[in-house]
Amino acid sequence: MTTPETAPTQIYEIYIKASPQAIWDAITKPEWTARYGYQGPAEYDLRPGGSYQGKASQAMVAMGIQGTLVDGEVIELNPPHKLVQTYRMLFTDAQREEGFTRVTWEIEPTQSGFSRLTVTHELAGKPIMAAMVGSKFSETGTGGWSWILSDLKSVLETGKAMGA
Repeated sequence: MTTPETAPTQIYEIYIKASPQAIWDAITKPEWTARYGYQGPAEYDLRPGGSYQGKASQAMVAMGIQGTLVDGEVIELNPPHKLVQTYRMLFTDAQREEGFTRVTWEIEPTQSGFSRLTVTHELAGKPIMAAMVGSKFSETGTGGWSWILSDLKSVLETGKAMGA
């Protein structure tokens, strides 16, 4: 049985009272990515073939978790409307061995003054990643895309993360 947590493609859509450029910056600039979700700075080399690295947050470093936790490659970009990248978790050997998935970020302005952010995560054959990114928020440290995107929205609209 396929559940949202095991679907071969997971699609998340959220509406944010912000411009496409503001959302693009929040996704691609480390000073923004350190403010929401797992609060680790993301580093993008924004060109086809460029690298992506998701680093440990300050809280993770304080717990002894360091370095690059997620890596990938930029496949396609059309700032500030579309970013396609590969994405691989590096927490465990099993995650590393499972390999790369594909994430597409699409940002569309609406005539109503807000933007639609759609994240499509292609997960066929990647059950570990599918379970992680499809998970619900838990006080033990999981959250998945729904939680990350909700926190992104909160930061852009209020200036504060949900937990702040």
